[in-house]
Amino acid sequence: MHPVMPSPAGESAAQRIAARIARCDWAALGDALDARGHARLPRLLTAGECRTLARLWHERERFRSHVDMASHRFGLGAYRYFASPLPPLVEALRRQLYPPLAGVANRWAERLGSDERFPPTLKRFLTRCHEQDQRRPTPLLLRYEAGGYNCLHQDLYGPVAFPLQVAILLSDPRRDFTGGELLLVEQRPRMQSRGEALALARGEALVFATRERPVEGARGWYRTQLRHGVSTLASGERSTLGIIFHDAL
Repeated sequence: MHPVMPSPAGESAAQRIAARIARCDWAALGDALDARGHARLPRLLTAGECRTLARLWHERERFRSHVDMASHRFGLGAYRYFASPLPPLVEALRRQLYPPLAGVANRWAERLGSDERFPPTLKRFLTRCHEQDQRRPTPLLLRYEAGGYNCLHQDLYGPVAFPLQVAILLSDPRRDFTGGELLLVEQRPRMQSRGEALALARGEALVFATRERPVEGARGWYRTQLRHGVSTLASGERSTLGIIFHDAL
């Protein structure tokens, strides 16, 4: 992906995000997702955009719910789901990232022998969610302090689920925190789990499988289960934006 270029005066958040996403090499990103179940989008957000999004944490009216991880034994930290309407930058990311990822999702569904196909636009996909009473938006901010972590999990909120999601690091790992890598763990049939710890840069996005993905074997395609989490922060504070495409019950 090319470096983030200065934005023309008056350009909207949606226009800025659409231009950056259009410059991504989606063929290469699709190959990475097929091969490993995750792919990086470097420099998706500027440092200023990251700071703006992280500051939204303090605007409680922006959110529909607050979850303390410790109280649910999810980990140690907190996250907040945005209320509708989403902030313009979050809405733009969710809407513009969906179409190229829908192509990957449909390829995966075909390989797994599923009849499900995902429509080309987020609006049409959310209509499918709403028909199943999944109407609550799921993009969220997550925040950890020293000692915080997130247990391995899957973000599923109802019968309709999109097979890919996105995490964008809003903090600067060079100054704001140490530790806190994004963890991905894959379980293949009749094999031990394989884990990866991924350190992101500020403004970098990671696209990864929500629940499962196809892997080619000697007898064709088979499905593997994936879970994700965050390793323990050694120091500082870490903020992340999560973009989940399906809405919640």
